[in-house]
Amino acid sequence: MSNTALVTGASSGIGREFARYHASKGGDLIITARRIKELDALKDELEKKHGVSVMTVPLDLATEGGAKALYEAVKGHRIDVLINNAGFGGHGKFLDRGLEADMPMLDLNINALVQLCHLVGKDMVARGSGKVLNVSSTGAYQPGPLQATYFASKAFVSTLSPALDFEWRPYGVTVTTLEPGFVETEFAKTAAMDKMAKMNDGAAQPQSVAKFGYDAMLKGKLRVVNDPKMRFMLDWLVPLLPRRMVMKMVYDMQMK
Repeated sequence: MSNTALVTGASSGIGREFARYHASKGGDLIITARRIKELDALKDELEKKHGVSVMTVPLDLATEGGAKALYEAVKGHRIDVLINNAGFGGHGKFLDRGLEADMPMLDLNINALVQLCHLVGKDMVARGSGKVLNVSSTGAYQPGPLQATYFASKAFVSTLSPALDFEWRPYGVTVTTLEPGFVETEFAKTAAMDKMAKMNDGAAQPQSVAKFGYDAMLKGKLRVVNDPKMRFMLDWLVPLLPRRMVMKMVYDMQMK
């Protein structure tokens, strides 16, 4: 029985752990990211350790036509699981960062994800089976001063995904949104938040986050937050606080 997963952003962090966890269950993989060396190393590791088949597709999903190129590259392969993990953030005031920094973020975090959901999801719905896992963030729950574009991009993901699940579930396809808090990955360095990362002793490990999200996907859950304390705060406290107070709290945290 086919059990092939397409994982984006698989060269490091949570994406790499998604690939490892899927392979540990005997599933074949198609992994993609920009870094060829890291993809080849992961392919070699998983094939030797688990005896699965791993296909690598090195490309940049943030570029125009990147998602379509990925889909064309995997045509002929049945994709049972789509994990949209690729994404990055950026720290700083919106006007100071400039469009040249934020537009590629939107191209990857939103445009590529939408295109892959459409292209792969259409095949899944036509077939009558499939699972999609879209990686969002706890940042989706509120505006994010000093990470305005990133928080907004994840709010888009967390709104789109349940709607797709509602439309596709009658056809045997589920869509799960994983909304992790701070995770110990290369994300902080990419987002210019190294100091904040060092201060955050409670950062989750990518292995545990990937397992949590993957298991939630198998159960067909809608939106899941891996940290119980954060989950309680976002569900029961943040909605009751004045919006400007929430933004000030986020701003002060970013300023650290």
